Amino acid sequence: MSERSAEAVTSAASAAAASAGNWRKAGVVGAAIGVVAAGAAAGVAIERLTVGRGMRQKARLALDSAGPYGSLRGTPGKAYADDGTELYYEVDDAQPEAPLAPRRRRLFGRKAPAPVTVVFSHGYCLNQDSWHFQRAALRGVVRTVHWDQRSHGRSGRGAAQTEDGTPVTIDQLGSDLKAVIDAAVPEGPIVLVGHSMGGMTVMALADQYPELIRDRVVAVALVGTSSGRLGEVNFGLPVAGVNAVRRVLPGVLKALGQQAALVERGRRATADLFAGVIKRYSFAGRDVDPAVERFAERMIESTPIDVVAEFYPAFTDHDKTAALTHFADLPVLVLAGVKDLVTPSEHSEAIADLLPDAELVLVPDAGHLVMLEHPEVVIDRLADLLMRAGAVPAGATVGAYGSTSSTAQPG
Repeated sequence: MSERSAEAVTSAASAAAASAGNWRKAGVVGAAIGVVAAGAAAGVAIERLTVGRGMRQKARLALDSAGPYGSLRGTPGKAYADDGTELYYEVDDAQPEAPLAPRRRRLFGRKAPAPVTVVFSHGYCLNQDSWHFQRAALRGVVRTVHWDQRSHGRSGRGAAQTEDGTPVTIDQLGSDLKAVIDAAVPEGPIVLVGHSMGGMTVMALADQYPELIRDRVVAVALVGTSSGRLGEVNFGLPVAGVNAVRRVLPGVLKALGQQAALVERGRRATADLFAGVIKRYSFAGRDVDPAVERFAERMIESTPIDVVAEFYPAFTDHDKTAALTHFADLPVLVLAGVKDLVTPSEHSEAIADLLPDAELVLVPDAGHLVMLEHPEVVIDRLADLLMRAGAVPAGATVGAYGSTSSTAQPG
């Protein structure tokens, strides 16, 4: 390594150490944050060998302005949770009379689909745009509803959280989903699709409203999610590191949430480090389109730190294993990335063990955001699920459509 390269690595490591020092000066424990960020910081250090900070900032701006991801919009609507929280959703209606595009022929053939609505629920620190590729593939083919969970995306801040300090629960999210369904899909068959926290939301809906599942739901897709025991996840860390994280992270997040304005400034100042953390815990492959990586960063960065803090404790308490029995007689897709560090694929295998008739798909070289990293796989399996549920008359693979590989060809 040259002297200049060594200086670059030293500078990056010093910056990371200084950042941890600032956390300690702010009165919160920096050790856990340092453990979680260590691997990402090393990647940032290597990046700085060849790419200057100013160049990286310009690249982010260029990707933000040019990236098409998250640009799809539908007919807007609003639902209201039982505590008054405003929940934003969008509807993409089917267009059975429209000329059939090649993509539609690849997906479902030439016959018009049955009047089914597919409801997509997103994960923690994301928003409805995280389903960008799946939305694009199904657009005009089948009616879809995409909504933002409370305090995420375009939905309002949780009224119970801001007014009364009531903790967020997964049960509350299930009730929120019921409010969205009542407003956007008051009648007709439904397919429920949930990623991560969105999958937990679907389970909570089934737990509270089993009659809705029995009478109207015709299929379910659970992507990169868990039915419980999330307190045992090690996030890819050594034993000492994960124990430190479990011990201090709830208190750290609570303290950060109380200093939201200060923390948001800190997040901007350490954008490179946070980008490395986001990449590590979102994707597994090395050839993901940089615009897709930046798209994921934007969604996660847009989630205020106090919202991050509000939601985190709910995952430790989450246990909806018993609710899975309500899906036993339905076509079910259980899909996960083999290298998911947030909700490990073993949790999806546990779900599938309880639903022996479900299709279990484990995607190699895929992380937590599998629907962005390998969208063609998710689209293909969703298309097959819709066919099995009778929502569409014929199914076929999607091929290369929606690939996010940086070496993929257009189309």
